[in-house]
Amino acid sequence: MVRDETPNLADVQGNILRGYRKHLVRHLVLTVLDRRAVGNWLLDVTGRDLTAHQVTNAEPWDEKPSTCLNVAVTPQGLAALGIARSAIETFPTEFVAGMASRATKIGDVGESAPENWKPEWRSPERLHLVVTVHADTEVDREALSREVLAVGGGQAFAVLASLDGAGFPGGKVHFGYRDSIAQPRFIGAREALDRPDRQPLVEIGAALLGYLTPIEDVIFDVPKPEVLGLNGSFNAFRVLEQRVVAFEEFLTDSAETILASPLADQVLPAGIERTWDPPMSRLDAMRELVAAKVLGRWRNGVSVQMSPHTPTPKPPVSEEQLNDFAYREDTDGARCPMGSHVRRCNPRDARIVQRSTNHARRIVRRGIPYGPIYDAAQPDLPDAPERVERGLLGSFIGASLLVQFESILYDWMNLGLLDPRITGTNDVLVGNNDPAFSCFALPVGETTIELRGFSRFTVTRGGAYLFLPSLSAIKHLGQSAA
Repeated sequence: MVRDETPNLADVQGNILRGYRKHLVRHLVLTVLDRRAVGNWLLDVTGRDLTAHQVTNAEPWDEKPSTCLNVAVTPQGLAALGIARSAIETFPTEFVAGMASRATKIGDVGESAPENWKPEWRSPERLHLVVTVHADTEVDREALSREVLAVGGGQAFAVLASLDGAGFPGGKVHFGYRDSIAQPRFIGAREALDRPDRQPLVEIGAALLGYLTPIEDVIFDVPKPEVLGLNGSFNAFRVLEQRVVAFEEFLTDSAETILASPLADQVLPAGIERTWDPPMSRLDAMRELVAAKVLGRWRNGVSVQMSPHTPTPKPPVSEEQLNDFAYREDTDGARCPMGSHVRRCNPRDARIVQRSTNHARRIVRRGIPYGPIYDAAQPDLPDAPERVERGLLGSFIGASLLVQFESILYDWMNLGLLDPRITGTNDVLVGNNDPAFSCFALPVGETTIELRGFSRFTVTRGGAYLFLPSLSAIKHLGQSAA
């Protein structure tokens, strides 16, 4: 049965359809030890005990709360809470099998292979729940975390890991880019602060089970019983180490390569760097140009499609205009290369090989940095600059792990199947790159400059396929366990 396009927002976990924009996050990775105690807690946080902090739903706020709480569960967690194997097997195969089993498909090989993940992710039989606390202050985060871990007199859970993230000024992440600019805008669930966007509104079934999807005649199956699956979503949760030092060295090497080329002034018109705000040296400006072409946006968020030669065009690109662009007329990637990160993961209206999928793989991205901000003026250690781990705690949310998350990673990010001119190359920022074969093509007039020999800049340190149940489903889990 397909519902109308307006879900009951009180039944949907809040972080699926809108971002909380909290400064602090803690992901508690948990094993269920006392099933009954956990079941009673799940009932309490979904309305039975209003003195307990409630799971945050998607209803509009009259006043934004200081803390938010969300619950995700693994297949093993469903079993630990008393859900029958026959019901678990109605979930999609990739979810039941788990992220580690899909490693080759999603590029988790070599350093990123599951056998190299952090210990908490290498024993899926013990990984049951990920309870996430979002907070404005450290005091609030600690208080809500203690409340969760006090369940059952502190004996309900074993803590496999407590993963802390903190937002950076200006919404930036470790590679220096401003993040979370473009998100799907769902029919019937648009945020009040939407930016103008030439992309079509997205059917709610791209995010929630039980509704029409962007793929013609495709409705994703709702796990059974229906109360367990309806209004739920899937989360590919990833701990992604970001090797900032190596990336910054790549920018310098690439800039020097381009500057030594007779095509340098075609890549970046001579002297334009003096008009930037602030002005830069020729080398520094070329580094920023490479960073912009690799991502598809300047590090301040301005699209290279809108401003190919400066991050500070005149007149300036306003906040409201940051997402108001298309690729249809940029057929050769002269402004935004076909291999850029944002064009690979969301080709918008560009002509691509898989033409029915332009807007069919839209996915919700939630993420927050972990580890200290990199300061080039104060390297971590003189002889081992990558010894300090920094990265992203990423949630990639949608109604189908296979059709959305896995297909984006496999088809577009790591194989480049969307355009024959980049097929066989991997995304620079997150792809499974090796110096022996890595390549990024920068179109310049009738030719290209190829940047080669770079390593992998993002390494998977762990992760899991999670299910984000509706509030009704969380109650059902509580009743099953209690």
